[in-house]
Amino acid sequence: MALVPLNAGSPPDFGAPLPNLTAAQLASFNSGKTEFLNVETVAEGVGPIFNDFSCASCHSVPTVGGGSAILETRFGRLKPSGEFDPMSEYGGSLIQSQGIGATGLCEYIPEVVPAQATIVASRRTTPLFGLGLVDNVPDAAFKLIAALQRLDPDGSAGVVSMVPDLTTGKPAVGKFGWKAQNPNLHQFSGDAYLNEMGITSPQFPNENCPGGDCSYLACNPLSGVNDNGDGVEELTDFMTQLAPPPRGPIGAAAVLGEYQFHKIGCANCHVSTLVTGASPVAALNRVAFHPYSDFLLHDMGSLGDGITQNNATGRLMRTAPLWGLRVETTLLHDGRATTLEQAIAAHDGQGAKSRDRFAKLSGFERSQLIAFLKSL
Repeated sequence: MALVPLNAGSPPDFGAPLPNLTAAQLASFNSGKTEFLNVETVAEGVGPIFNDFSCASCHSVPTVGGGSAILETRFGRLKPSGEFDPMSEYGGSLIQSQGIGATGLCEYIPEVVPAQATIVASRRTTPLFGLGLVDNVPDAAFKLIAALQRLDPDGSAGVVSMVPDLTTGKPAVGKFGWKAQNPNLHQFSGDAYLNEMGITSPQFPNENCPGGDCSYLACNPLSGVNDNGDGVEELTDFMTQLAPPPRGPIGAAAVLGEYQFHKIGCANCHVSTLVTGASPVAALNRVAFHPYSDFLLHDMGSLGDGITQNNATGRLMRTAPLWGLRVETTLLHDGRATTLEQAIAAHDGQGAKSRDRFAKLSGFERSQLIAFLKSL
């Protein structure tokens, strides 16, 4: 069957649904968007510790479903053996930055990084545009990309993140999150519901213990499973049918810049084109799209965040998709870079060769590459 180019006509704008959805699919997108925008309450299950009351509070740039410069905090330490310790007894590794306050005999306050932690990392809010396309790429495609990368003499081969799929109970390819820790958007939604808003659901039925002290859950004003799964499904529908970022204007400099992008090896990891598998949703069925990522884990050396999640150790980070780059206000996983040049210069580990080649380009060639990146 012939592949369908994603944006053969006029591409949808940021935050719009995928093109050519049926009336029923568009209705589920809009219902999911309403849930995404909804400001949840303690009576609906928020807390007792959490990061915000709404998905859209963080996913807002340049519009609903985007990313933002908002950071969350993770912490941990290394054991004498060198193994990462998430310090679960202190509520690690993710900090929940808000609490619902006094309830019964308990007072739920924001978590803080314990003094014993030796690793503290920030994580920037990632955009959600186009992730339904990524979700519909077969696992075998990511494994093939990793196998082909191993043939490249550059030494930048990625690692497939294999994580538990809570629906099937089997290992699956992780694609979502800075550590590729979630294998599909449904699990990604349930994870965020729990860890960002404190809302439990069938796949994530257990509340986070405030500061690691589970005795505090005795005062939880809404114990039990907070969401019966409907909210998670609505969030999944919204993200699944959210269109990818539209490409910006492509001038001559951007065209030449894409050549430089390939020449210095950026495309080894920031793979330009992926193809979805078969799907009952026509807008997701065998579609070629351009995320500029392989969604694999790569050893980034000093650019790693030190945090281990599943099989992603402290030096391993998922390749960030570059589509929509032109509207992001801060760059890299911790938002440390505010310019593309700074972001490239911070690359290390398997990204070091491309970083060094960029530094050796002429000023004119570098400007072409930057023009290309600013068109994404």
